[in-house]
Amino acid sequence: MSSIAEIRKDYRLKELSEHDVSPHAIRQFDKWWKEALASDISEVNAMTLATSSSDGVPSARIVLLKGYDDSGFVFFTNYDSFKAQQLAENPRACLVFFWKEIERQVRITGVIDKVKDGVSEEYFNSRPEMSRISAIASPQSRVIASRDWLEGEVKKIMELKTISRPVNWGGYIVRPITIEFWQGRSNRLHDRLQYSLEENGEWKIERLAP
Repeated sequence: MSSIAEIRKDYRLKELSEHDVSPHAIRQFDKWWKEALASDISEVNAMTLATSSSDGVPSARIVLLKGYDDSGFVFFTNYDSFKAQQLAENPRACLVFFWKEIERQVRITGVIDKVKDGVSEEYFNSRPEMSRISAIASPQSRVIASRDWLEGEVKKIMELKTISRPVNWGGYIVRPITIEFWQGRSNRLHDRLQYSLEENGEWKIERLAP
């Protein structure tokens, strides 16, 4: 325990000021996203997706961001998966990006909807062939007999003439209500600016204590 407790890092790269950020949360995310892309971060689009069931049981996992605009943040998955079951019960989610190379974190909370079928179809068809096959073969989150069984399902699908998107696979969009931008600072006095969406569509910016 003592050796784990002694692990620490002092953050000194940047600072975050209310005077330097965009008044619009998505514009601010776009600015940080471009800086993260330029920083050669491994899997820069990896984000934690946290969900919970109707009785409040939480669950979290890493998924990949596949797009964003003023409407929200998009990812794709199996609609029969455990995360999808929780989202059906409780259509709210939290996303977290942690870009350690630039000592930044973004936390997004919001409501969630399925994207239109056309959006899911377009993205599915843009994926590498084996990724499409894997999406069809895997009954995501369900108990399976063995690895051999899964690889057998893949082989069956590889023999098909066409690889079409299954109806139980598609995208979700997280429509943000709050977005927090966290910048690591020295001595744990981090900068935290929270954007909250107001009824008039404007964003209120507030500083949070670290």
